[in-house]
Amino acid sequence: MAALRLGPLLRYIDGSSATVWVETSRPGTAEVRCADGSGGSAATFQIAGHHYALVPVTGLTPGTATPYEVFLDDTRVWPVPEEPFRSLPPSVIAAPGPGDGARIAFGSCRWASPPAGEPDPVGPDALDALAARIAAGGERPDVLLLLGDQVYADETSDATRAWLAARRDLSDPPGDQVADYEEYTHLYYESWLDPQVRWLLSTVPTCMIFDDHDVIDDWNTSASWVEDMRATSWWRERVLSGLMSYWVHQHVGNLSRAELAADPVFRAVRENRDGTDALRTFAADAEADATAVRWSYRRDFGRVRLLMVDSRAARVLEEGERSMLDPGEAEWLRAQVREGRGSYDHLLIGTSLPWLLPHLVHDVEEWSSVLCRGAKGPRWARLGEKLRRAADLEHWSAFPESFADLAELIAETGSGPDAPATVCVLSGDVHHAYIAEPSWPGGGGPDARVVQLTCSPVHNSIPLSIRLGFRFGWSAPARLLGRLFARHGRCGRPPVKWRKTGGPWFGNQLMTLTTRGRSAVLRLEHARKERDAKARLGTVRETELSR
Repeated sequence: MAALRLGPLLRYIDGSSATVWVETSRPGTAEVRCADGSGGSAATFQIAGHHYALVPVTGLTPGTATPYEVFLDDTRVWPVPEEPFRSLPPSVIAAPGPGDGARIAFGSCRWASPPAGEPDPVGPDALDALAARIAAGGERPDVLLLLGDQVYADETSDATRAWLAARRDLSDPPGDQVADYEEYTHLYYESWLDPQVRWLLSTVPTCMIFDDHDVIDDWNTSASWVEDMRATSWWRERVLSGLMSYWVHQHVGNLSRAELAADPVFRAVRENRDGTDALRTFAADAEADATAVRWSYRRDFGRVRLLMVDSRAARVLEEGERSMLDPGEAEWLRAQVREGRGSYDHLLIGTSLPWLLPHLVHDVEEWSSVLCRGAKGPRWARLGEKLRRAADLEHWSAFPESFADLAELIAETGSGPDAPATVCVLSGDVHHAYIAEPSWPGGGGPDARVVQLTCSPVHNSIPLSIRLGFRFGWSAPARLLGRLFARHGRCGRPPVKWRKTGGPWFGNQLMTLTTRGRSAVLRLEHARKERDAKARLGTVRETELSR
């Protein structure tokens, strides 16, 4: 029977074209037909017994929105005729028009919502709430940025654990975590078949990047962590399956049609009757050598430039040479920032991990990095590694040279006659939201307004320990405590100072950045359960970011 197993997901979009991703029930030709006559088709490709297609849609009219349907071998498979989809508006492709501003929503860290009617232990899902608003005719973002932890391979739900137990013995490692590609596909089904989220992803374009839980907590924390994981019996299958499933479900949809045409892996997967071996070889190369692949990418939305940076798999981990980005990745970032200076008014640097953290956390992470490289001797180095793993001390501040390099690049980018109005670092990971603003010594900072915008989670738990810890981490006493750690490690002063100008806010939430010309307005919204038991978004803070 012709059907969609997952999707459709509206992914890349520009003024005249888009891509739509689907997983189908069988091989065939997937086709998108738009009401205005635009459309496109693509043959499915096969990975591990699953069939996927990334359909190029051409002929769109800039500045218009057109409903679309999906067909598999001339059988309509979307929209689904059953409820609740029958009550939802048609999925549309809204092509941006020339000179339009941009409305960009973002967040990270999403556990799948439980089935309808079951209690939700972590509260209403911000994506469900966003879908409800759009379906009711409310404001819709031009693009949704998902900044990591789209699935949790290491923290599975009760339903997933029961499903895993039916296919293998959970007393064998990795226990109730996912082990292979098939189990990863189950995570995506659980997350993206949620009816409201499925409809939302069909009608709002998305850009995605992974973080650690897409593979495993603390992924690529250190060289010794990688060595320990590679010594286990289960890790190789887990990490290769994680990278393969990320490539299929998230990465290829980030790319433009031109980038896809030039991508040798996409070509090999489509040209082979079964692309599994080609994709597995690619994943093995990526796991063995971070420089063998680039997960980072660039998207331009009118006069807004987004650089989505891989701050998880592109690391250099050898002590004494640690860097958040390998040399090739760092050069790519510099080149993308510098290309076409003056052609964008707002620069967005998407990195799953925040650049600016609470001062205590920053100082402890830098102190830990000093211990781990052996500056205080082997005993302190062992302690530093234990602390690094136990407390997730692996953000930009745990890579001091990379922290400084990013500060320098931002200062360069934000200065001079061609500088953008704003430089925004967009992050998630830390299960709270805040705004932080840096300043450079001597008042010699950039002309652009620079902000760290952190928004997490979309739908996840926020234990009391996190709430108390981060509230304290931003406090003046915590700042003094952090300097004690810094003095013990003989850490230098960071190249920038920063202050929290908003937050911390806790809850399931989304931020939306709305730009028009050189102005930019940030809005933070929390998901709330209304009397009708439906999730709604409520504004918590609105801030003008332009100088």
